[in-house]
Amino acid sequence: MRLRRERIATPDRDFVDLDWVDGSVEAPLVLVLHGLEGSTGSHYVVGLLGEIAARGWRAAALNFRSCSGELNDLPRFYHSGDTGDLDMIVRLLIERDPAARLGAVGVSVGGNVLLKWLGEQEAKAPEQLLGAVAISVPFDLAACARALDRGFERAVYTTNFLRTLKAKVRQKAERYPGFVDVATVLRARTFAEYDRALTAPLHGFADEVDYWRRASSGPYLGRICRPTLLINARDDPFIPSAALPDPAALPTCVQAEFVPRGGHAGFIEGRWPWRARSWAEPRAIEFLASVLA
Repeated sequence: MRLRRERIATPDRDFVDLDWVDGSVEAPLVLVLHGLEGSTGSHYVVGLLGEIAARGWRAAALNFRSCSGELNDLPRFYHSGDTGDLDMIVRLLIERDPAARLGAVGVSVGGNVLLKWLGEQEAKAPEQLLGAVAISVPFDLAACARALDRGFERAVYTTNFLRTLKAKVRQKAERYPGFVDVATVLRARTFAEYDRALTAPLHGFADEVDYWRRASSGPYLGRICRPTLLINARDDPFIPSAALPDPAALPTCVQAEFVPRGGHAGFIEGRWPWRARSWAEPRAIEFLASVLA
């Protein structure tokens, strides 16, 4: 599938990149947000864009700062609670097309950002935004960090995430020497250590605990006023089942599908490897079809 890239200048003189699936101006438009250290090339984004294109819709996939294959221009990065760029992009899309029927899908960190933004907006969310889906969301970042900072998860998943994050820190230190305590960041072996050394001081949080508390989407769920579907697996190695919200406590417009199995952004069905596919992506687009119609 061929995507069209568009660079968007941000108000703080940085940039983000959008990757577009073009279509008729009368077709619905879906904004897609990737997860931690992902991009529009991540398997779940490719799956979502394929489902969107198959319906003849349009899509705009947002690459968070530093995730499009080119390091962003400012010392700052992106983080799990940063809703500013999302808000800017939503309003830009609506400014360009006030009659747009807009939906949004976020996966993992992208889902957390999307839900937090929806809660921040409450009833003031743009009327063109008709529905949203969030997949494999870390609703409670502190609980997720504890899960990822021990045992097998730390040895495999956390080590892999930190490897790419630290590579960006090294590159950024060449441009902005001393922008953080680089030596401490590079010694980090857990998310607690990394967020304490980089995420918190770089983005205005007191420490990692303050960051996790203020950036988590869980406390914002009760304020969402748009039709929203939550898809999470109870066997997700990143997200403890106990950290999932109580479906009975959610607003009537928020629907939860918390399934026994699916891992993190996996949800594979069919015989591996020939017929295996994720059911979460088509389910997300099916839900949006019900509200975008």
